[in-house]
Amino acid sequence: METRKPILLVEDDPNDRMLIKRAFLKSGLVNPILEVTNGEEAVQYFEGKGIYSDRKRYPLPVITLLDLKMPKMNGFEFIQWVRSHPEHKKNIIVVLTSSKESPDVNRAYELGANSYLVKPVEFSDLMNLVKELHLYWLIINELPVDYKGV
Repeated sequence: METRKPILLVEDDPNDRMLIKRAFLKSGLVNPILEVTNGEEAVQYFEGKGIYSDRKRYPLPVITLLDLKMPKMNGFEFIQWVRSHPEHKKNIIVVLTSSKESPDVNRAYELGANSYLVKPVEFSDLMNLVKELHLYWLIINELPVDYKGV
């Protein structure tokens, strides 16, 4: 069922987490949104360690929405970690951040991000962004046969 594929939101700002989840909800999108607050927690999630060991409760995501500027392990370091682990190499990583800086965009792509999106200021624009993101990555996009998400 396409609409039930989980999304992992890696975001340290509680207000941004709330707004992104609200945008999905108000847009009528029912994908489960699972949350972690930094790259270190995201690594634990992907490895299924600690509280994330129950894969029924914490399944691998079909897509990871990733902020860049976070404490402990930033988004760049997380992308590097994911791409260096063959079992997660094909997982979709969409950077969703406030930075429009060219060096950040370039570095994210060089490390292996699949997409780079800038967080909109207006909530209505955020709703449009999540609808488009959902349509492309979760409906139109074809995943590899051996994809390790879901």
